[in-house]
Amino acid sequence: MITKVLIANRGEIAVRIARACADYGAQSVAVYANADIDALHVRRADEAYGLDGDKPADSYLHIEKLIAIAKKSGADAVHPGYGFLSESEAFARAVLDAGLIWIGPNPDTIAKLGDKVEARKIALKVGAPLVAGTPDPVKNADEVLAFAEQHGLPIIIKAAFGGGGRGMKIAWRMDEVAELYESAVREAVTAFGRGECFVEQFLDKPRHIEAQVIADTHGNVVVMGTRDCSLQRRNQKLVEEAPAPFISHEQRERIHSAAKSICAEAGYVNAGTVEFLLSTSGAISFLEVNTRLQVEHTVTEETTGVDLVMEQLRVADGLPLSITETPAPRAHSIEFRINAEDVGRGFLPTPGLISRFAPPSGPGVRLDSGVESGSVIPGTFDSMMAKLIVTGATREQALARARRALAEFQIEGVASVLPFHRAVIAHADFVGEQGFKVHTRWIESDFAEPLAAAVRAQPQVDTSLVRTAIEIDGRRVQLGLPAMLLQGLASGAGQTAVAAAEPQSVDASAVQSPIAGNLHAWKVADGDEVKEGDVIAVMEAMKMEMQVSAHRSGRITLVAQAGTAQALGGVLAHIKS
Repeated sequence: MITKVLIANRGEIAVRIARACADYGAQSVAVYANADIDALHVRRADEAYGLDGDKPADSYLHIEKLIAIAKKSGADAVHPGYGFLSESEAFARAVLDAGLIWIGPNPDTIAKLGDKVEARKIALKVGAPLVAGTPDPVKNADEVLAFAEQHGLPIIIKAAFGGGGRGMKIAWRMDEVAELYESAVREAVTAFGRGECFVEQFLDKPRHIEAQVIADTHGNVVVMGTRDCSLQRRNQKLVEEAPAPFISHEQRERIHSAAKSICAEAGYVNAGTVEFLLSTSGAISFLEVNTRLQVEHTVTEETTGVDLVMEQLRVADGLPLSITETPAPRAHSIEFRINAEDVGRGFLPTPGLISRFAPPSGPGVRLDSGVESGSVIPGTFDSMMAKLIVTGATREQALARARRALAEFQIEGVASVLPFHRAVIAHADFVGEQGFKVHTRWIESDFAEPLAAAVRAQPQVDTSLVRTAIEIDGRRVQLGLPAMLLQGLASGAGQTAVAAAEPQSVDASAVQSPIAGNLHAWKVADGDEVKEGDVIAVMEAMKMEMQVSAHRSGRITLVAQAGTAQALGGVLAHIKS
């Protein structure tokens, strides 16, 4: 039996897994990047070990470090959570080769289904419906252009080895295909360590419907029900609910059947999700299989009464599932992702210090959080702070409870998506009394509610560690101290302090950084003539890329260097006519 689990992740999912381990009777081991030394997931686990890195590649994506910590801590199993290495065949094999239990599908299954091109072939074999796509990953932008010319626009470029919306771009015009392909490759490399992408036809205004699957080593493959995850921005889900509302019995059965057939054909074991698109015409098209636990697994737990993480532990221990048939939904549940993003500025990430985190409670309210008051949101990782899950006997009751819960929720210090959630649950398109009209691009194309930008955020917190050697009881050990703690001590404050920056006057020629993040690359050279609206740079924050456009026409003088961190509002360049 599993006795100690290394959690190869961070944030709310690491907290969630640590709690499941405690319920299961196993100990938990957390790992942390430098910025996460005092994170909530570190304090909720039984033990914690540093990864000695600031970026994903040096920490949560570093296989050798994770395996070494697993051995050092005496863990006998590894749970990858979601994101990072959760769909990495190489990581799964490394865990098994180290003599540890992998809490997830076997590496061969990850290879077959995690590779979205191979997953398409399996879906075709079992008769699941799907749109036209490239049979293999494309080699360059020319192949993407050729596909678009043959099948027409829009098309979607997707990372072949990843999920969660990373490395996913939708092209609506031929002149943007090449740049979007390059951007998808860069995002895929950053998020998953591999840049291969394939291309599919994109269904305009589809709903995103998925089926939760859990399978054991005794031949049981169970579909736990459907979820609707259509409310997205930049291919990142914001609101999910179960069971998927406003679909027919026949559509639900078709999704259940296709999901079960795909997983059975692949010899699937452990938790996974089969995703589909549902077009406005009612046609269903297979999208992909996520060979891991999903962020939105919570709404399935609330509507079925089954703890999916506990089931994962049972399966990894060789035990049969606690349920062997698709359960009838016992309730309706809606999950709201609580991200540190400024909805009034196009959902821009806002890393920083959370000065106040006051979540709601009461009947039907569950909170899965990775933060609390005083937590720091680093700019190098995902923007999710927590998940608010609201459940009712009916969808109408769930919506009523959600309005109450969202009204209670208060977050200060960083911007959050709470204003969007409050607006969307009152929107007729989402409420659905006159028909459910939400689709995967609804936010960009139909949602017109004016949402105010957040109050100017505090400067981004220095999350680096200062390392030194000290001697304790005659033994030399390495000590890592947060840089901002030392800064506070040096100033005589004796505590972590973040001061608000004084407003600075910026002349009209300045190109200001729209986010606190990394200046990935310049698209123009110093001294070039640019036109208003031209893309001049690419920035990255919290694993998402965004383009910076010229605000005026003229000659550009570059100020900031590519590869450097930039504060929100910092001057990147000047454009003078």
